[in-house]
Amino acid sequence: MENNENKLAEPNEDNFITMVVNDAGYRTLSNKMNNNRKPYEPIDPSKIRSFMPGNVPEIFVKEGDEVKEGDRLLILEAMKMKNILLAPFDGSIKSINVKLGETIPKNFVLLELEK
Repeated sequence: MENNENKLAEPNEDNFITMVVNDAGYRTLSNKMNNNRKPYEPIDPSKIRSFMPGNVPEIFVKEGDEVKEGDRLLILEAMKMKNILLAPFDGSIKSINVKLGETIPKNFVLLELEK
């Protein structure tokens, strides 16, 4: 069985760390910003998030609607661009967490889908 576990050691007095990736050790310089960043979290495709701050001028679906992969969900307007967010898979709209015209921050959960 292949070991795909990645490990990161604490920085030593010289701010060097050893990263272990697939059983291979790599020694690299670390900094305070890198040491304090939050751990990686896999993306949940059922939660449609805003990828930048903006507002929502149009919503094409309602809670409970059935959607197919590629169907329009809503428009996220940011920096004078209108971005149409599409359904990543077939399913139904579990919840809509935004209202028309609402200004939202980055990474805000706009919609939740369920298969």
